[in-house]
Amino acid sequence: MNPNNKKYDASNITVLEGLDPVRKRPGMYIGSTDVRGLHHLIWEVVDNSIDEAMGGFCSHILVILHADGSCSVEDNGRGIPVDIHPKTGKSALETVLCVLHAGGKFDSNSYKVSGGLHGVGVSVVNALSTRIEAVVHRDGKVYQQNFKYGVAESDPKQIGKTDHTGTIIHFWPDAKIFDTIEFKYDIVKTRLRQQAYLTKGLTISFLDERQKDHTEERRCRFHFEGGVRSYVRQINLVKGPLGGIVSIHKEVEEGIVEVSLQYNNSFQEQIIGFANNIHTPDGGAHISGFLTALTRTINKYARDKEFLKEKDDNLLNEDVREGLTAVISVKLSDPQFEGQTKSKLGNADMKSAVERVFGEGLMQYLLENPNDARTMLGKCLLASRARMAARAARDTVIRKGALEGMTLPGKLADCSSKEPSECELFLVEGDSAGGSAKQGRDREHQAILPLKGKIMNAERARIDRLLAYEEIKALTIALGVGIGDSFDMSKLRYDRIIIMTDADVDGAHIRTLLLTLFYRYFRPLIDYGHLYIACPPLFKISFGKQSWYAMTEEERDGILADIRKNVADKKSLKKAEKIKVEKLENPENLENNEEDSEKSGPKINVQRYKGLGEMNPDQLKETTMDVTKRRMLRVTIDDAERADQVFEMLMGDEVAPRRKFIQTRAKNVKNLDI
Repeated sequence: MNPNNKKYDASNITVLEGLDPVRKRPGMYIGSTDVRGLHHLIWEVVDNSIDEAMGGFCSHILVILHADGSCSVEDNGRGIPVDIHPKTGKSALETVLCVLHAGGKFDSNSYKVSGGLHGVGVSVVNALSTRIEAVVHRDGKVYQQNFKYGVAESDPKQIGKTDHTGTIIHFWPDAKIFDTIEFKYDIVKTRLRQQAYLTKGLTISFLDERQKDHTEERRCRFHFEGGVRSYVRQINLVKGPLGGIVSIHKEVEEGIVEVSLQYNNSFQEQIIGFANNIHTPDGGAHISGFLTALTRTINKYARDKEFLKEKDDNLLNEDVREGLTAVISVKLSDPQFEGQTKSKLGNADMKSAVERVFGEGLMQYLLENPNDARTMLGKCLLASRARMAARAARDTVIRKGALEGMTLPGKLADCSSKEPSECELFLVEGDSAGGSAKQGRDREHQAILPLKGKIMNAERARIDRLLAYEEIKALTIALGVGIGDSFDMSKLRYDRIIIMTDADVDGAHIRTLLLTLFYRYFRPLIDYGHLYIACPPLFKISFGKQSWYAMTEEERDGILADIRKNVADKKSLKKAEKIKVEKLENPENLENNEEDSEKSGPKINVQRYKGLGEMNPDQLKETTMDVTKRRMLRVTIDDAERADQVFEMLMGDEVAPRRKFIQTRAKNVKNLDI
């Protein structure tokens, strides 16, 4: 019996019609409503044009970010049909844009291979946009149909004649749905370049009209005849490639398998998978097949050519993956992805297809290119020896930590709570700041680990060398998750790891070294949102008995303006102008007004902090550590491929790319604290 005696019958059942389910639960269709979800709208429309290209019907795609915040995607494909659909009684164009699970992807005669599966892509874009203008060039005529909040405003209208075919989808994202509606130039550019690599013969043009001056940076044109081979070459540009590029392309019963790989001088792997041009960051059957064939084939070749003796153990999967760059692209007629965002491929038959095709192709390459084979085997054997050395070093650290009690280093000021979800670890630059942090912390939930100096650059160091460095060893023990193949996320001792360094060049360098370490050896901590950067203030502004903190020069100037305005409101403007600013030691402080220097009146003191050590414990707590007042940045990786390239360029051995990066951006530096 219902204790509230409320009626529950058919009238309580809500039926969402048309595109209402998408607006009600957008995350189910695009993953999220943050920046990633916003850009997913572009991917859905572009993927439709890519499908036309993979079918041989489209050779050019144009993507424009317009000044009013909208986006348009134009292709020279066949054009979406505009005749009446026999089932819906509406035009095919309206059906595709307004009906979930409608599209040409279900008809094998229309698309042999496509990325779309559920027929919800472009209709989701329509549902999550305030309006869409669809223009179709087809059968010598130009048609247009407009939509508002997912609903057609009229039937398709002929607006002209044409001598070509294609479709233009112009959409305005709904600000009520998304956290932000500002498209990111770099995110779109990277994705479009990626798609051009994967589709031979396709040209993709990209224009950002939001910039007043259309510089070369804001106009891009991508066309790669080499396909995924060119993709691998581009990724390895700054990594010191070893040997040639292995490229395998074959059409089999299960679909088309295309693989390119090349080793490099780094210690990190980069394996990127695609299914029907859809990036699968979570891997899937095609990646599993590739890795199985890679390990088995290299071991077989090493045995046959006696690189491995009878007494030697086989190379492990991690040995053959070190320093490997590989792109695996498969195309199949009926892909089975996990979820609408298509992050993982589930077709079991594609695993065996990739394993068979790649295994045969790689063995043939090794036999035909003995010099390259020797180089590749040398890299793998070196990785194997380093793995054994690293394991010994790692085991030493673990044993040492266990003997010292609860695996904690002596310099760590741990918190009293043993519940990881309640705890956070501050990585603090220097003993001075560490001392202030220890006094100002919440001892129940906040732990402090002072780091002395700059740690080793993890970009060019193996685990055994890293763990020989005292600061990295202490950090590894404090985190509790292990490192390398012993990494175990369930053993993480702190829910938040917070990097807290000075706001100067040295502090930025230390922060960069720590980020490199986490990205290369503790990557899951970033992926799962556990890594943060503290934002201590740059300035303290005092006026009378009041004080304010400012993170930037702009904030400082705004606070000063507010103070002057308040004084002007209380007194006269003439008296307000007599307020003098006391000059402190730092040259960035506002200058004294010499005319008023000897006159009495309220003083505004502006202090610029050179480092965390200048703050007393109360100030550090109030500005940087108090959970109710502080500001922090969560470290995320929106584009792993781009992040990998940036770390390699800035922290790797190759000087030329780093010099070019600095030279091209030097003019944009406003205030360089050296």
